[in-house]
Amino acid sequence: MSLTVLSVAYPLAPVGPDAVGGSEQVLHALDEALVAAGHRSIVVAVDGSEVAGTLVSVPRRQGPLSNEVREACWPAHRAAIAEALDRFPVDVIHMHGLDFWGYLPPAGLPVLATLHLPISWYPEGSLTPDRPDTWLHCVSHAQHDDCTAAVSLLDPIENGVPVEALTAWHAKRGFALVLGRVCPEKGLHLAIDAARQADMSLLIAGEVFPYAEHERYFTEEIVPRLDRRRRFIGPIGFARKRRLLTAAQCLVVPSLVDETSSLVAREAAACGTPVVAFRKGALPKTVEHGRTGFIVDDLDEMAAAMRAAAELSPSVCRETARHRFSNEQMIGRYFEVYQRLAEFGAGRAMSAAQ
Repeated sequence: MSLTVLSVAYPLAPVGPDAVGGSEQVLHALDEALVAAGHRSIVVAVDGSEVAGTLVSVPRRQGPLSNEVREACWPAHRAAIAEALDRFPVDVIHMHGLDFWGYLPPAGLPVLATLHLPISWYPEGSLTPDRPDTWLHCVSHAQHDDCTAAVSLLDPIENGVPVEALTAWHAKRGFALVLGRVCPEKGLHLAIDAARQADMSLLIAGEVFPYAEHERYFTEEIVPRLDRRRRFIGPIGFARKRRLLTAAQCLVVPSLVDETSSLVAREAAACGTPVVAFRKGALPKTVEHGRTGFIVDDLDEMAAAMRAAAELSPSVCRETARHRFSNEQMIGRYFEVYQRLAEFGAGRAMSAAQ
């Protein structure tokens, strides 16, 4: 059954191979897979997004970002969704936006909403949308276990990463690496403190989005801690990310909030690199303690684990990623759900016509 899937991205971030956010990375993988499998992929996303299917673009906001700016984008997103539904015979709508409830389409077609955030971050009522034929799902079992209030909750679909594309061969070097958005909840300042305590070099690769709180965190907590051996290198593309992940002695995930799955931890495993992470959200189920990394509870344990990571086997990390975290497994699960929802929608439409 050939499908037409309309994917709707977050209003403030572009989709593409070098996307920073997890929701954008997952959408990009599904868009490419749909086209490769002969389906039609329609993507609503901001200008500058790179998609394999058809892009229905909305203007990208420039300048400072805030919740108010985000909500001001919702009317344009609703209009773009309406345009896509008018132009194409859509079977399933897949909402990836972290604020999907703000631009849900009118009743009619089946909608799948992927929950990419910690459950506690969703405002009251957003997980019980007043729209029929709307299904939600989580991206890890740990997140799913927290999602007790959601209605029409499907089984979780674990996030995947492009394991084969991440395969590279670089000699290991004695530095630690941090990858991700630069914001208070990611705890990057603690990775710097742990690296100094461990007497290790640290590279921090990521983007500072123009939210006032994020910029203040970078200026006040990150910059003063940097030195010749602990450096901030800014955002990086896929090729450089693969090279750094492969060469690093370890990836550090010092998140202070419950991670829904941590794509970067899965990418590190695919590159043969152990992960040192706090015991938050899905991370204890992502990192196999003492085998593919270490789960720690404080700064002293983090520093010790960063040093000990050199003793872990890169080949074990790679094999674990191939077995547990491949994009192919994730995409296969999504395709199964798309087919089920499309058949449900077709059945409803046929019953209404009779």
